[in-house]
Amino acid sequence: MNEATLAIHPRYTVGPVRPRLFGSFVEHLGRCVYGGIFEPGHPTADADGFRGDVLELVRELGVTVVRYPGGNFVSGYRWEDGVGPLEDRPRRLDGAWRSIESNRVGLGEFQRWAARAGVETMLAVNLGTRGVQEALDLLEYANHPGGTRLSDARGGEPYDIRLWCLGNEMDGPWQTGHKTAAEYGRLAAETARAMRFLDPGLELVACGSSHAAMPTFGAWESTVLELAYEQVDHVSAHAYYEADPDDPGGFLASAVDMDRMIEAVTATADAVGARLRSRKRLTISFDEWNVWYQSRLPQWLPADWTEAPPISEDAYTAADAVVVGNLLISLLRHADRVAAACQAQLVNAIAPIRAEPGGPAWRQSIFHPFALTARLARGEVLRVAMDSPDYDTARYGRVPVLDAVATHDRDAGEVAVFAVNRDRARPLRLRLDHAAFAGHRVTGHTTLDDALPGATNSADAPDRVAPRAVPVGPDLVLPPVSWNVIRLARNRS
Repeated sequence: MNEATLAIHPRYTVGPVRPRLFGSFVEHLGRCVYGGIFEPGHPTADADGFRGDVLELVRELGVTVVRYPGGNFVSGYRWEDGVGPLEDRPRRLDGAWRSIESNRVGLGEFQRWAARAGVETMLAVNLGTRGVQEALDLLEYANHPGGTRLSDARGGEPYDIRLWCLGNEMDGPWQTGHKTAAEYGRLAAETARAMRFLDPGLELVACGSSHAAMPTFGAWESTVLELAYEQVDHVSAHAYYEADPDDPGGFLASAVDMDRMIEAVTATADAVGARLRSRKRLTISFDEWNVWYQSRLPQWLPADWTEAPPISEDAYTAADAVVVGNLLISLLRHADRVAAACQAQLVNAIAPIRAEPGGPAWRQSIFHPFALTARLARGEVLRVAMDSPDYDTARYGRVPVLDAVATHDRDAGEVAVFAVNRDRARPLRLRLDHAAFAGHRVTGHTTLDDALPGATNSADAPDRVAPRAVPVGPDLVLPPVSWNVIRLARNRS
């Protein structure tokens, strides 16, 4: 058995647990919208066609903010197609996902769904095929109280959307309207400036690199921020990870790459801010992240134009759930610089929730670490000290077997330690040094693991992979390939 030590202290903090770290993403991709959150005629559907069973799972997941409507989809999207009477809405080709968009769900419908789900909207504007004027029109429609043609067309109270993405992945040649860094930086700056003329209190996200392996990674952020630094509040980061049969240990250590990406983007942003002599400090919107089997994407994309085809509806494994839990550890560890994060996506496509047409909805394996972290991470994130054995990976060199973070809710007197054991064969005996938390004791240990790391959940076996309580004893033992949460509470006298 491996052995490791983890020390925590209430004095050494990273920053507050930001609620927006527990965001998700709804894109008009595959069956995320149609057949996911929206299915008129489903036995649980409400009067607006939203699935009640899916809504219940979204609330259980603990999602706080949802990015909408894309993603690659937004770079060719005309937002006005999705407003007004349903019978007047056009059907359009969506080149991003080779699909037909019916526009039955647009911004108004999504806002009604978001209100029922209890989530904030992060709205993306099209800076691929459109520009400043279209962004201003959308802002006026969404947020202006009334008295203009666009705001009156909304037909109700303003949506008051605060958080806006200035396009999506504009560095990617796969993106409709792909631009150079200089082209995009200038457009983002002008769009941001004009949007603030209408609503100075917006929070704006500039597009960072689509992933850390892009040949322009770093240089893209530097050029874009040289042009837009003072006009934006956040820069985006995106990352997806996929199991590699030739390097399974590297896959389990995917959070090493997320750590490096966050630190590289913040260093680049800070360097630009220093060159500009700015007093401003940008933060990261990590608004796309997950395990995604992108190598399988070609087999999912439809050969013909169809409406809401199934795309990337992979069944997630127990090992995938451990990686997702570890990525959440990374996001919490950088809570001082990551202001928001969105797991992509919410339902069916690359998702923690699956839903069958006319049938059941269920939790995928990756649902559980997200839901438990969103529920238990409260108060402040603590800096932790770890002493762990390590192992070799092809991707990242030597990495520690243990990865962990902790949060401290001072008012409630509770501590939550989130930890993974990346070892594929051996359990890890964890010595938790919490002497600085006088009067606290371990009150619970929950683990997510499986004797078959490739096990998945399904409509027939929705709870095959699920968290389980571990008896609390003198030793804390983390099973091989496991995600764990250990809870401490202050003794009550």
